[in-house]
Amino acid sequence: MLRPLIALAGAGLLAAACTTTGRVESNAAGGAALGALAGAVIGNNVGAGDAGTGAAIGAAVGGVAGAVKGCREDGGCGAAAPNRRQYYDEAAGRYYYYDPASGRYYWENGAPRY
Repeated sequence: MLRPLIALAGAGLLAAACTTTGRVESNAAGGAALGALAGAVIGNNVGAGDAGTGAAIGAAVGGVAGAVKGCREDGGCGAAAPNRRQYYDEAAGRYYYYDPASGRYYWENGAPRY
């Protein structure tokens, strides 16, 4: 029972291991730590009293949940795609876009417009 859970957690972490912002990794590590702590406490107090198994299951579930949360923060994993409609500035001869998340305008290369 424990091997499939460990394999699932490892596959989830490996699939999310190469990001540019690091949110996936940090959220996965934090989720795994909190999941292991909660799993150890719950596993020790429920059933046979095996804190090690509870910690392993909690770490696997928390790690996967944290990785998905970080992926969604980066805009992946089913998160809504940002509106990247471009506008043309005739005076500058360049394209720019509006980012509704920050409320700012950016040039096509990502530099702030103002």
